[in-house]
Amino acid sequence: MPQTFDVCIRGAGVVGHTLALLLARERLRVALVSSAPTPGPDVRAYALNTASRQLLESLRTWPDAIHASPVLRMQVQGDQGGEVVFDAAAQGTEALTWIVDVPALETRLAEAVRYQPQVERVSAPVPAALTVVCEGRASQTRTELGVDFEVMPYAQHAIATRLVCELPHGQTARQWFHQGSILAFLPLEGETGNKVAVVWSVPAEQVSELLTLDDDGFAQALYVASHGELGALELCSARAAWPLQQAQASRWCGPVLHHGQPSAVESWVLAGDAAHNVHPLAGQGLNLGLGDVQALAQILSQREDWRSVADLRLLRRYERERKAALLPVGLLMDGLQQLFSRTEAPLQALRNWGMNSFERSGALKDWMARRAMGTR
Repeated sequence: MPQTFDVCIRGAGVVGHTLALLLARERLRVALVSSAPTPGPDVRAYALNTASRQLLESLRTWPDAIHASPVLRMQVQGDQGGEVVFDAAAQGTEALTWIVDVPALETRLAEAVRYQPQVERVSAPVPAALTVVCEGRASQTRTELGVDFEVMPYAQHAIATRLVCELPHGQTARQWFHQGSILAFLPLEGETGNKVAVVWSVPAEQVSELLTLDDDGFAQALYVASHGELGALELCSARAAWPLQQAQASRWCGPVLHHGQPSAVESWVLAGDAAHNVHPLAGQGLNLGLGDVQALAQILSQREDWRSVADLRLLRRYERERKAALLPVGLLMDGLQQLFSRTEAPLQALRNWGMNSFERSGALKDWMARRAMGTR
């Protein structure tokens, strides 16, 4: 007899794997379409908040401590004396966020899927009542479905790499805003580590020059941009770069078309970067994607027995819920990016005054910290 599936997930990254495990827990039969391997060494690290950690722990896929470094302090510096500091102790929490090594997390997720009989890896898409598209920002399936992806490109590229620092990071995430660039040092390898993951958002016209520097020259550029706070720096990985954008799909769900006619029994839905992109300055991208699949799995698990997983009423409920969650994050990330990309002196003074005012704001600062941690 041919194998039948309730759900086909296109895209086997962190978001796709997590959704497969969530749906398998609800006794749904899942096909997980393998993704193309990432070319070259993977230097990505994500900041995952409390909500994301709780979700991954519930699936027993949270990485070992060496690959999930708790951030106890977050220090954000402006370009004219502005500063905002967040502290885990002041928030009454064990960590503000965790910096998670992506290859380690993907390995844990793949192991969990391997031992989940409800999930089958497939090499190509297969028929299913529901197709979930988790292919990332360049999703080919989204294009094939005719979904508009409304992109607002930023005049910035992100450059990612990893560093060995002369001084220990002290479990502090550091971020510097300066002359249109945003530099982040994210602590790796636990409480005594001296390695950091770097995400440097720079004006597009500077990317080629920075990428053509040799390792020592690039490390020196990072030393200058970070004001030497962690001492001498040495690259310990390759560099990767990509253009930055804010984007959102016009539709997040719909019926599958057969010969131009909508099917009554098959539907599709978008999740993660296939549905939305935000600027990485606050590290919320993967948290939003994991929030997507958690919400989708919950809505499907709570459906009435007579409803199919392809029921568009359920999928539109998911779309409304996640668009509402995305809206304030997208507005905030875009607003901060636009503000800190400007180099006019009056705006520099204004934004640094704003940072210092926010630092003294008390309740507002606490509210923002709880929201970013996913504990609001």
